[in-house]
Amino acid sequence: MPDFTEFKQRAAVVWSAGAFEEVAESIADVHEALVEALAPQPGEEFLDVGCGAGNVAALAAGAGAHVTGIDLSPRLIDVAKARAEAGGLHIHYSVGDAENLDVPDASFDVVSSCFGMIFAPDHAAAAGELARVTRPGGRIGFSAWTPEGSIGQGFRLFAEFQPPPPEGAGMPLQWGSEDHVRELLGGDFDLTIERRFSHQANDSLDEFWEGFSQNFGPVRMLLDNLPPDRRAEFEETSLAYYRTKVQPDGRLVDEREYLLVTGIRKSG
Repeated sequence: MPDFTEFKQRAAVVWSAGAFEEVAESIADVHEALVEALAPQPGEEFLDVGCGAGNVAALAAGAGAHVTGIDLSPRLIDVAKARAEAGGLHIHYSVGDAENLDVPDASFDVVSSCFGMIFAPDHAAAAGELARVTRPGGRIGFSAWTPEGSIGQGFRLFAEFQPPPPEGAGMPLQWGSEDHVRELLGGDFDLTIERRFSHQANDSLDEFWEGFSQNFGPVRMLLDNLPPDRRAEFEETSLAYYRTKVQPDGRLVDEREYLLVTGIRKSG
């Protein structure tokens, strides 16, 4: 079994770079779709894996669920805690690993992840944890960008400038394949998989790039650490790609395909 400890330590630093909570506002429609699909009820135990700044957790808590949020990024956990306190929400947040969740077996009625656990390098371990912590008859739901969608194309562009992942690491976009999802989770869950689109709109390319490049951790880290010539190449390549999303009126509009996966935990 490969040891991804160092890789995950770096990932925690990457996702703590910038203000991801600002980027998360651009996927508010996915947060809402996921919570709507899971329909948390008052008093249910709800776990959000890779909770980020707490957007899904807050919606679930607002529906009356008892919510726990876990994320690899210490900074985002601090942000989520502050937001919950400001909103008067009682949510238990902690730093943790999607591949090794520090919670008891079969302890949650609902388990969610909005583009969170897909970044865990050991996909089998992450899938096993979803099954382990969900009660029989309980519900899971997560979102994953598809390889063929616009986010998938962007991720492949970024990968040309990033260090290669460690040997044996799964790639986030694999979770956007229905076959991959069914292979890892179909034995433990009765699954429903839908293809949906998340709508993004910015007033201009410049507005989009200023916010995205400063607040999306992986891009922020590339711009901060690439040599000047590679940094310029990365920025030029990225802007050329996003320029294809600019409309005649100057707005940047992107329809980003993702999978919305829900499942019911099988008994036994």
